[in-house]
Amino acid sequence: MNSESVLGWLVAMGVPEELISIGTESEDAWCLLRAESESGPAWEVFWREQGNRYDWASFSNEQVACFYLFGRLTWTQALRGVVGPVDVTSTPPRGTPLPK
Repeated sequence: MNSESVLGWLVAMGVPEELISIGTESEDAWCLLRAESESGPAWEVFWREQGNRYDWASFSNEQVACFYLFGRLTWTQALRGVVGPVDVTSTPPRGTPLPK
């Protein structure tokens, strides 16, 4: 997962597209930005509201930042009941042979 694909994955999980901003700071949105630091490129994830950044996190790796954003927003979808555990009685885990 990277900054080009994370939006598609989040939308597939039911996160409204208007709540996500990749590459730019947008009001009332979760933002994923590339920033430069003294040690090289960094990736920032935060919620922006009324010109302020909340729940800010910084990562030196793009994939880690994307998975952080994906996990955080997917968790909120689980809390809302939009996504949840697979019914294991009807869908076997990957690699599990079907009963004969």
